[in-house]
Amino acid sequence: MEAELVYKIKASLGEGPCWDTRNNILYWTDIAGNVIHQFDPVTKRNKTFSIGQMVGAVVVAEDGRLVLAAEHGFYYFDITTNELVEISDPEKGNLDNRFNDGKVDPAGRFWAGTMQKNDTQPRGALYCLFADHHIEEKLSGLRISNGIAWDLEKSRMYFIDTPTGNIYVFHYQKETGVITNQRVAFPFPEEYGSPDGMTIDSEGMLWIAGWGSGQVTRWDPSTGKVLLTIKLAAKNITSCTFGGKDLDTLYITTARIGMTDQELENLPLSGSLFSVKPGVKGVPAYYFANKP
Repeated sequence: MEAELVYKIKASLGEGPCWDTRNNILYWTDIAGNVIHQFDPVTKRNKTFSIGQMVGAVVVAEDGRLVLAAEHGFYYFDITTNELVEISDPEKGNLDNRFNDGKVDPAGRFWAGTMQKNDTQPRGALYCLFADHHIEEKLSGLRISNGIAWDLEKSRMYFIDTPTGNIYVFHYQKETGVITNQRVAFPFPEEYGSPDGMTIDSEGMLWIAGWGSGQVTRWDPSTGKVLLTIKLAAKNITSCTFGGKDLDTLYITTARIGMTDQELENLPLSGSLFSVKPGVKGVPAYYFANKP
């Protein structure tokens, strides 16, 4: 199965797609471009907002504002006024790190992880931003904190630290946000690339973007078996999420960074936004619970 081009753009490091089910809008970022994008699949219009710093992840809050995990911490961003308001920076003063991927959990907390900008040492961490704006560090010693997802029963959390080549699973307590009993759910074979962003569908299967592989793959986390492969006209596949009014469309982000001139010539659509209807639906993204 092949994904089709949705929006042609030369994003350096397209990432973090998040579907706003209330407004039927897709948000995504270009980390290296210091911007977030707002894509309307009906009009095919893609609006860009400059943030002035790297943005790893974007989610939607209950009050309608966006919440960003950026280079210098967590922020609110109002797309109507372009107002950027800092919430907190758990790594204030650490100029070597930046936030990477992130997502809101079933209780409305925003989880996002950091990594070194030069990706040489395991000095990243996974943080959890609560509704009252306090932050807890959940994991440390990470290289590239990446994809994250919660199962349909809301009792497990899946997580990717890309260079390990593993998909990890934790016991997850929705009420408290506590994660325990980390183990490897399954290893991600090199032939499918390096595991990057991740989402879950309505059948509890994981969809994982394969950096360097030109594909997204669907996995059964209980068996570690690959179920479906989606090929793209791009090399570095970064993340994916379900969207559309029926949540039956998988939107996929890609990157141009790290490619040779020859590769860019052969795959000129790299950095663009793609989609596919794989025959299964996703689950709605959760909203950051900042309203009482």
